[in-house]
Amino acid sequence: MKRIGLLSDTHSFWDPKYLEYFEECDEIWHAGDIGSMEVVQKLSAFRPFRAVYGNCDSGDIRKMFGEKLRWRCEDAEVLMTHIGGYPCHYDPRAVQKIQSVHPKLFIAGHSHILKVIYDPVYDLLHVNPGVRLPQGPHGRTPYDRRRGDARHGGRRVAPQLKTRRAES
Repeated sequence: MKRIGLLSDTHSFWDPKYLEYFEECDEIWHAGDIGSMEVVQKLSAFRPFRAVYGNCDSGDIRKMFGEKLRWRCEDAEVLMTHIGGYPCHYDPRAVQKIQSVHPKLFIAGHSHILKVIYDPVYDLLHVNPGVRLPQGPHGRTPYDRRRGDARHGGRRVAPQLKTRRAES
């Protein structure tokens, strides 16, 4: 099973600890508002890197990455965008894409709030990685490298994706 490092809303902030946090990851995915080519270059030099641009990203980042990204990770269809909302409050453009793609994992940033929510309506797991900035209430990282899990409201969140495999 692949181990994924998930970020969003770095807003040009480079934390050298990213390399420590993501040491055991196979890939790094960024859900937009990267903020600078420096962050792109450092993360993509470290591990295979996938990203979408956010509403605060400049032209260089917008030329390099799309607004939405769709791919398969192992047996799961993945859809990532920056402004996507969350279950029962999706952005209308995200709803259209979710209905056409049927992802098992939907990743969206923008709100700066860590969320991991199963959506029974679309049978998908919604993840917002939150934000990692150097100061203020958002200065805490939701990722605890020692435990290898996400934290939400002080509780451990370790979702497992269930995928339907085609029978041969």
